[in-house]
Amino acid sequence: MTATKESTASVGDSIESRRYNRIKRRLGLADFVVGFGLLVVLLATGWTGTLRDFAERGASQNYPFAVFLYVLMLMLISKAVGTPLEYYEFRIEHRYNLSNQKFRSWLWDQCKGFLLGLIMGTIVVEVLYALMRQTPQHWWIAAWLVFLGLMILLAQVAPVVLFPIFYKFEPLENEELKRRLIVLSERAGTRVRGVYKWHLSEKSKKANAALTGLGPTRRIILADTLLDHYSDDEIEAVLAHELGHHVHRHILKSIFVQAGITLFGFWLADQVLRFAVERRNMFETMSDFANLPLLILVSTVLSFLLMPALNAYSRFNERQADRYCFQSVATVQPFISSMNKLAEQNLSEKTPSRWVEWLLHSHPAITKRVSAAETWARSHT
Repeated sequence: MTATKESTASVGDSIESRRYNRIKRRLGLADFVVGFGLLVVLLATGWTGTLRDFAERGASQNYPFAVFLYVLMLMLISKAVGTPLEYYEFRIEHRYNLSNQKFRSWLWDQCKGFLLGLIMGTIVVEVLYALMRQTPQHWWIAAWLVFLGLMILLAQVAPVVLFPIFYKFEPLENEELKRRLIVLSERAGTRVRGVYKWHLSEKSKKANAALTGLGPTRRIILADTLLDHYSDDEIEAVLAHELGHHVHRHILKSIFVQAGITLFGFWLADQVLRFAVERRNMFETMSDFANLPLLILVSTVLSFLLMPALNAYSRFNERQADRYCFQSVATVQPFISSMNKLAEQNLSEKTPSRWVEWLLHSHPAITKRVSAAETWARSHT
Protein backbone atom coordinates (compact mmCIF):
# COMPACT_ATOMS: atom_id res chain seq x y z
CA MET A 1 0.00 0.00 0.00
CA THR A 2 2.90 2.33 0.75
CA ALA A 3 4.34 1.88 -2.75
CA THR A 4 0.98 2.83 -4.26
CA LYS A 5 0.84 6.04 -2.25
CA GLU A 6 4.36 6.96 -3.25
CA SER A 7 3.71 6.40 -6.96
CA THR A 8 0.56 8.52 -6.83
CA ALA A 9 2.27 11.28 -4.88
CA SER A 10 5.07 11.44 -7.43
CA VAL A 11 2.75 12.90 -10.05
CA GLY A 12 2.25 16.36 -8.53
CA ASP A 13 2.75 19.38 -10.81
CA SER A 14 5.69 21.71 -10.40
CA ILE A 15 5.35 25.51 -10.54
CA GLU A 16 7.46 25.44 -13.71
CA SER A 17 5.08 22.98 -15.37
CA ARG A 18 2.04 25.08 -14.43
CA ARG A 19 3.62 28.23 -15.85
CA TYR A 20 4.78 26.53 -19.04
CA ASN A 21 1.37 25.05 -19.79
CA ARG A 22 -0.38 28.32 -18.95
CA ILE A 23 1.82 30.10 -21.50
CA LYS A 24 1.20 27.38 -24.08
CA ARG A 25 -2.56 27.72 -23.66
CA ARG A 26 -2.36 31.48 -24.06
CA LEU A 27 -0.23 31.04 -27.18
CA GLY A 28 -2.78 28.62 -28.58
CA LEU A 29 -5.60 31.05 -27.87
CA ALA A 30 -3.62 33.93 -29.41
CA ASP A 31 -2.91 31.86 -32.52
CA PHE A 32 -6.62 31.04 -32.86
CA VAL A 33 -7.66 34.67 -32.41
CA VAL A 34 -5.07 35.96 -34.90
CA GLY A 35 -6.02 33.38 -37.52
CA PHE A 36 -9.74 33.92 -37.00
CA GLY A 37 -9.29 37.68 -37.08
CA LEU A 38 -7.31 37.54 -40.32
CA LEU A 39 -10.10 35.60 -42.05
CA VAL A 40 -12.75 38.02 -40.80
CA VAL A 41 -10.73 41.06 -41.92
CA LEU A 42 -10.16 39.60 -45.40
CA LEU A 43 -13.89 39.01 -45.82
CA ALA A 44 -15.21 42.17 -44.11
CA THR A 45 -12.91 44.57 -45.97
CA GLY A 46 -13.17 42.88 -49.35
CA TRP A 47 -9.38 42.43 -49.43
CA THR A 48 -9.89 38.81 -50.46
CA GLY A 49 -11.44 40.13 -53.67
CA THR A 50 -8.45 42.41 -54.19
CA LEU A 51 -6.10 39.44 -53.82
CA ARG A 52 -8.19 37.51 -56.34
CA ASP A 53 -7.95 40.40 -58.82
CA PHE A 54 -4.17 40.54 -58.39
CA ALA A 55 -3.97 36.79 -58.95
CA GLU A 56 -6.12 36.89 -62.07
CA ARG A 57 -4.10 39.73 -63.58
CA GLY A 58 -0.82 37.99 -62.75
CA ALA A 59 -2.07 34.76 -64.28
CA SER A 60 -3.46 36.42 -67.44
CA GLN A 61 -6.88 34.90 -66.71
CA ASN A 62 -5.44 31.36 -66.44
CA TYR A 63 -7.78 30.04 -63.73
CA PRO A 64 -5.60 27.24 -62.23
CA PHE A 65 -2.53 29.50 -62.13
CA ALA A 66 -4.62 32.30 -60.63
CA VAL A 67 -5.76 29.91 -57.88
CA PHE A 68 -2.12 29.08 -57.14
CA LEU A 69 -1.15 32.77 -56.96
CA TYR A 70 -4.07 33.47 -54.62
CA VAL A 71 -3.10 30.58 -52.32
CA LEU A 72 0.51 31.79 -52.35
CA MET A 73 -0.47 35.35 -51.40
CA LEU A 74 -2.87 34.13 -48.72
CA MET A 75 -0.22 31.88 -47.19
CA LEU A 76 2.41 34.62 -47.27
CA ILE A 77 0.07 37.01 -45.44
CA SER A 78 -0.85 34.32 -42.92
CA LYS A 79 2.83 33.48 -42.37
CA ALA A 80 3.76 37.12 -41.89
CA VAL A 81 0.99 37.55 -39.31
CA GLY A 82 1.65 34.28 -37.49
CA THR A 83 5.46 34.18 -37.43
CA PRO A 84 5.87 36.42 -34.34
CA LEU A 85 3.81 33.96 -32.28
CA GLU A 86 5.72 31.00 -33.73
CA TYR A 87 9.03 32.64 -32.87
CA TYR A 88 7.81 33.41 -29.34
CA GLU A 89 6.87 29.74 -28.94
CA PHE A 90 10.37 28.80 -30.12
CA ARG A 91 11.83 31.05 -27.41
CA ILE A 92 9.49 29.62 -24.76
CA GLU A 93 10.72 26.09 -25.50
CA HIS A 94 14.28 27.30 -24.90
CA ARG A 95 13.32 29.29 -21.81
CA TYR A 96 11.96 26.12 -20.19
CA ASN A 97 14.93 24.03 -21.36
CA LEU A 98 12.82 21.83 -23.64
CA SER A 99 14.53 22.58 -26.95
CA ASN A 100 17.93 21.89 -28.47
CA GLN A 101 17.10 23.53 -31.78
CA LYS A 102 19.24 26.40 -33.05
CA PHE A 103 17.63 29.44 -34.64
CA ARG A 104 18.99 28.57 -38.09
CA SER A 105 17.51 25.07 -37.89
CA TRP A 106 14.16 26.50 -36.72
CA LEU A 107 14.17 28.99 -39.58
CA TRP A 108 14.92 26.21 -42.08
CA ASP A 109 12.04 24.15 -40.66
CA GLN A 110 9.78 27.16 -41.10
CA CYS A 111 10.79 27.42 -44.76
CA LYS A 112 10.30 23.70 -45.36
CA GLY A 113 6.95 23.78 -43.57
CA PHE A 114 5.81 26.73 -45.65
CA LEU A 115 6.82 25.09 -48.95
CA LEU A 116 5.22 21.79 -47.97
CA GLY A 117 2.05 23.60 -46.90
CA LEU A 118 2.02 25.54 -50.17
CA ILE A 119 2.29 22.36 -52.25
CA MET A 120 -0.35 20.46 -50.29
CA GLY A 121 -2.62 23.49 -49.92
CA THR A 122 -2.44 24.27 -53.63
CA ILE A 123 -3.35 20.70 -54.57
CA VAL A 124 -6.35 20.67 -52.23
CA VAL A 125 -7.61 24.11 -53.29
CA GLU A 126 -7.11 23.41 -57.02
CA VAL A 127 -9.12 20.19 -56.73
CA LEU A 128 -11.78 21.90 -54.62
CA TYR A 129 -12.44 24.73 -57.06
CA ALA A 130 -12.17 22.47 -60.11
CA LEU A 131 -15.00 20.42 -58.60
CA MET A 132 -17.01 23.60 -57.96
CA ARG A 133 -16.66 24.58 -61.61
CA GLN A 134 -17.56 21.15 -62.98
CA THR A 135 -20.29 20.07 -60.54
CA PRO A 136 -21.54 23.23 -58.77
CA GLN A 137 -24.56 21.45 -57.29
CA HIS A 138 -22.76 18.41 -55.89
CA TRP A 139 -19.18 19.61 -55.47
CA TRP A 140 -19.28 19.05 -51.72
CA ILE A 141 -19.98 15.31 -52.08
CA ALA A 142 -17.17 14.88 -54.60
CA ALA A 143 -14.84 16.97 -52.41
CA TRP A 144 -15.67 14.79 -49.43
CA LEU A 145 -14.74 11.62 -51.33
CA VAL A 146 -11.48 13.18 -52.53
CA PHE A 147 -10.68 14.33 -48.99
CA LEU A 148 -11.14 10.81 -47.61
CA GLY A 149 -8.79 9.44 -50.24
CA LEU A 150 -6.17 12.08 -49.49
CA MET A 151 -6.47 11.47 -45.74
CA ILE A 152 -5.79 7.74 -46.14
CA LEU A 153 -2.97 8.40 -48.61
CA LEU A 154 -1.29 10.86 -46.23
CA ALA A 155 -1.49 8.35 -43.38
CA GLN A 156 0.38 5.88 -45.57
CA VAL A 157 3.08 8.15 -46.99
CA ALA A 158 3.72 10.38 -43.96
CA PRO A 159 6.26 8.06 -42.26
CA VAL A 160 8.34 7.58 -45.41
CA VAL A 161 7.89 10.93 -47.18
CA LEU A 162 6.84 13.71 -44.81
CA PHE A 163 8.46 12.90 -41.46
CA PRO A 164 12.00 12.56 -42.91
CA ILE A 165 11.74 16.11 -44.24
CA PHE A 166 12.01 17.36 -40.67
CA TYR A 167 13.73 14.53 -38.75
CA LYS A 168 16.34 11.83 -39.25
CA PHE A 169 15.43 8.16 -38.79
CA GLU A 170 17.55 5.04 -38.73
CA PRO A 171 16.87 1.35 -37.96
CA LEU A 172 17.05 0.58 -34.24
CA GLU A 173 20.32 -1.14 -33.36
CA ASN A 174 19.18 -2.59 -30.02
CA GLU A 175 18.26 -6.06 -31.29
CA GLU A 176 16.83 -7.30 -27.98
CA LEU A 177 14.49 -4.33 -27.61
CA LYS A 178 13.54 -4.60 -31.30
CA ARG A 179 12.68 -8.29 -30.80
CA ARG A 180 10.54 -7.53 -27.75
CA LEU A 181 8.61 -4.81 -29.53
CA ILE A 182 8.01 -6.91 -32.65
CA VAL A 183 6.76 -9.82 -30.52
CA LEU A 184 4.49 -7.39 -28.68
CA SER A 185 3.17 -6.12 -32.02
CA GLU A 186 2.52 -9.63 -33.31
CA ARG A 187 0.58 -10.48 -30.16
CA ALA A 188 -1.56 -7.42 -30.87
CA GLY A 189 -2.26 -8.72 -34.36
CA THR A 190 -0.36 -6.09 -36.31
CA ARG A 191 2.68 -6.49 -38.53
CA VAL A 192 5.23 -3.70 -38.44
CA ARG A 193 7.75 -3.11 -41.23
CA GLY A 194 10.52 -2.04 -38.91
CA VAL A 195 11.57 -0.35 -35.67
CA TYR A 196 13.29 3.00 -36.10
CA LYS A 197 15.29 5.37 -33.95
CA TRP A 198 13.95 8.90 -34.27
CA HIS A 199 16.62 11.60 -33.82
CA LEU A 200 14.35 13.93 -31.88
CA SER A 201 17.17 15.20 -29.65
CA GLU A 202 18.53 17.30 -32.52
CA LYS A 203 15.61 19.64 -31.91
CA SER A 204 13.89 18.76 -28.65
CA LYS A 205 14.51 17.38 -25.17
CA LYS A 206 11.00 15.93 -25.01
CA ALA A 207 10.42 12.19 -25.41
CA ASN A 208 7.92 10.39 -27.62
CA ALA A 209 7.13 7.15 -29.42
CA ALA A 210 4.55 6.15 -32.00
CA LEU A 211 3.15 3.42 -34.20
CA THR A 212 2.83 5.17 -37.55
CA GLY A 213 1.71 4.44 -41.10
CA LEU A 214 -0.75 2.06 -42.69
CA GLY A 215 -0.13 -1.26 -44.41
CA PRO A 216 3.35 -1.39 -45.99
CA THR A 217 4.50 1.78 -44.20
CA ARG A 218 3.48 0.68 -40.68
CA ARG A 219 6.45 1.13 -38.38
CA ILE A 220 7.47 1.78 -34.79
CA ILE A 221 9.40 4.99 -34.15
CA LEU A 222 11.18 5.63 -30.86
CA ALA A 223 12.71 9.00 -30.02
CA ASP A 224 16.36 8.84 -28.99
CA THR A 225 15.36 10.93 -25.97
CA LEU A 226 13.17 7.97 -24.96
CA LEU A 227 15.79 5.33 -25.71
CA ASP A 228 18.45 7.18 -23.69
CA HIS A 229 16.46 7.67 -20.48
CA TYR A 230 13.91 4.85 -20.25
CA SER A 231 14.29 1.16 -19.49
CA ASP A 232 13.27 -1.50 -22.00
CA ASP A 233 10.31 -2.34 -19.77
CA GLU A 234 9.15 1.27 -19.79
CA ILE A 235 9.52 1.54 -23.57
CA GLU A 236 7.60 -1.72 -23.96
CA ALA A 237 4.79 -0.28 -21.81
CA VAL A 238 4.66 2.89 -23.89
CA LEU A 239 4.40 0.87 -27.10
CA ALA A 240 1.82 -1.50 -25.59
CA HIS A 241 -0.40 1.54 -25.12
CA GLU A 242 0.08 2.50 -28.78
CA LEU A 243 -0.77 -1.05 -29.84
CA GLY A 244 -3.95 -0.80 -27.79
CA HIS A 245 -5.20 1.68 -30.36
CA HIS A 246 -4.69 -0.95 -33.06
CA VAL A 247 -6.39 -3.71 -31.08
CA HIS A 248 -9.46 -1.54 -30.46
CA ARG A 249 -9.47 -0.34 -34.09
CA HIS A 250 -9.26 3.28 -33.02
CA ILE A 251 -7.65 4.35 -36.29
CA LEU A 252 -10.48 2.86 -38.35
CA LYS A 253 -13.11 4.25 -35.99
CA SER A 254 -11.49 7.68 -36.07
CA ILE A 255 -11.53 7.61 -39.87
CA PHE A 256 -15.29 6.95 -39.78
CA VAL A 257 -15.82 9.72 -37.22
CA GLN A 258 -13.72 12.12 -39.26
CA ALA A 259 -15.56 11.07 -42.42
CA GLY A 260 -18.91 11.92 -40.84
CA ILE A 261 -17.71 15.27 -39.55
CA THR A 262 -16.09 16.12 -42.87
CA LEU A 263 -19.25 15.24 -44.80
CA PHE A 264 -21.26 17.54 -42.55
CA GLY A 265 -18.55 20.20 -42.85
CA PHE A 266 -18.60 20.17 -46.64
CA TRP A 267 -22.41 20.29 -46.67
CA LEU A 268 -22.35 23.23 -44.26
CA ALA A 269 -19.71 24.99 -46.37
CA ASP A 270 -21.93 24.53 -49.43
CA GLN A 271 -24.90 26.08 -47.62
CA VAL A 272 -22.85 29.03 -46.36
CA LEU A 273 -21.33 29.66 -49.80
CA ARG A 274 -24.74 29.57 -51.48
CA PHE A 275 -26.06 32.06 -48.95
CA ALA A 276 -23.05 34.34 -49.53
CA VAL A 277 -23.40 34.13 -53.33
CA GLU A 278 -27.17 34.10 -53.81
CA ARG A 279 -28.43 36.15 -50.85
CA ARG A 280 -25.58 38.49 -49.95
CA ASN A 281 -23.90 38.86 -53.36
CA MET A 282 -20.51 38.65 -51.68
CA PHE A 283 -19.04 36.64 -54.56
CA GLU A 284 -19.81 36.30 -58.23
CA THR A 285 -20.05 32.51 -58.36
CA MET A 286 -19.50 29.46 -56.15
CA SER A 287 -16.16 28.91 -57.90
CA ASP A 288 -14.94 32.45 -57.15
CA PHE A 289 -11.83 31.50 -55.17
CA ALA A 290 -12.02 34.78 -53.25
CA ASN A 291 -14.45 32.87 -51.01
CA LEU A 292 -11.65 30.58 -49.76
CA PRO A 293 -11.34 32.52 -46.44
CA LEU A 294 -15.06 31.89 -45.88
CA LEU A 295 -14.56 28.14 -46.40
CA ILE A 296 -11.64 28.16 -43.97
CA LEU A 297 -13.73 30.17 -41.49
CA VAL A 298 -16.55 27.60 -41.60
CA SER A 299 -14.03 24.81 -40.98
CA THR A 300 -12.40 26.75 -38.12
CA VAL A 301 -15.68 27.46 -36.33
CA LEU A 302 -16.90 23.87 -36.76
CA SER A 303 -13.61 22.46 -35.44
CA PHE A 304 -13.74 24.78 -32.43
CA LEU A 305 -17.32 23.83 -31.58
CA LEU A 306 -16.62 20.10 -31.90
CA MET A 307 -13.30 20.20 -30.04
CA PRO A 308 -14.67 19.26 -26.57
CA ALA A 309 -16.63 16.29 -27.98
CA LEU A 310 -13.71 15.07 -30.09
CA ASN A 311 -11.33 15.39 -27.14
CA ALA A 312 -13.76 13.44 -24.95
CA TYR A 313 -13.88 10.69 -27.59
CA SER A 314 -10.08 10.70 -27.78
CA ARG A 315 -9.76 10.40 -23.99
CA PHE A 316 -12.13 7.42 -24.10
CA ASN A 317 -9.89 5.76 -26.68
CA GLU A 318 -6.79 6.52 -24.63
CA ARG A 319 -8.31 4.86 -21.57
CA GLN A 320 -9.05 1.76 -23.65
CA ALA A 321 -5.47 1.72 -24.95
CA ASP A 322 -4.17 2.04 -21.38
CA ARG A 323 -6.24 -0.97 -20.27
CA TYR A 324 -4.83 -3.01 -23.13
CA CYS A 325 -1.34 -2.03 -21.96
CA PHE A 326 -2.13 -3.21 -18.41
CA GLN A 327 -3.21 -6.59 -19.82
CA SER A 328 -0.16 -6.93 -22.07
CA VAL A 329 2.76 -6.21 -19.73
CA ALA A 330 3.99 -8.28 -16.83
CA THR A 331 3.48 -5.47 -14.32
CA VAL A 332 1.99 -1.97 -14.51
CA GLN A 333 4.94 -0.40 -12.65
CA PRO A 334 6.87 0.39 -15.89
CA PHE A 335 3.74 2.09 -17.23
CA ILE A 336 3.39 4.18 -14.08
CA SER A 337 7.06 5.17 -14.01
CA SER A 338 7.08 5.97 -17.74
CA MET A 339 4.00 8.19 -17.41
CA ASN A 340 5.54 10.15 -14.56
CA LYS A 341 8.90 10.44 -16.33
CA LEU A 342 7.28 11.57 -19.59
CA ALA A 343 5.27 14.19 -17.75
CA GLU A 344 8.35 15.52 -16.00
CA GLN A 345 10.56 15.41 -19.11
CA ASN A 346 7.92 17.07 -21.33
CA LEU A 347 6.67 19.44 -18.60
CA SER A 348 3.15 18.10 -19.08
CA GLU A 349 0.43 18.99 -16.59
CA LYS A 350 -0.35 15.93 -14.51
CA THR A 351 -3.31 17.49 -12.73
CA PRO A 352 -4.92 20.03 -15.08
CA SER A 353 -8.08 21.81 -14.00
CA ARG A 354 -11.33 20.12 -14.98
CA TRP A 355 -12.24 22.68 -17.64
CA VAL A 356 -8.76 22.59 -19.20
CA GLU A 357 -8.88 18.80 -19.49
CA TRP A 358 -12.47 18.88 -20.79
CA LEU A 359 -11.83 21.50 -23.44
CA LEU A 360 -8.21 21.04 -24.52
CA HIS A 361 -6.78 17.63 -23.58
CA SER A 362 -6.95 14.66 -25.94
CA HIS A 363 -5.49 12.41 -23.20
CA PRO A 364 -6.70 11.83 -19.63
CA ALA A 365 -4.73 13.56 -16.90
CA ILE A 366 -1.56 11.69 -15.90
CA THR A 367 -2.85 11.34 -12.34
CA LYS A 368 -5.96 9.57 -13.64
CA ARG A 369 -3.93 7.25 -15.85
CA VAL A 370 -1.60 6.37 -13.00
CA SER A 371 -4.55 5.85 -10.65
CA ALA A 372 -6.21 3.56 -13.20
CA ALA A 373 -3.01 1.49 -13.44
CA GLU A 374 -2.77 1.19 -9.65
CA THR A 375 -6.43 0.17 -9.43
CA TRP A 376 -5.83 -2.45 -12.09
CA ALA A 377 -2.80 -3.81 -10.21
CA ARG A 378 -4.74 -4.09 -6.94
CA SER A 379 -7.65 -5.90 -8.60
CA HIS A 380 -5.35 -8.41 -10.35
CA THR A 381 -3.13 -9.44 -7.46
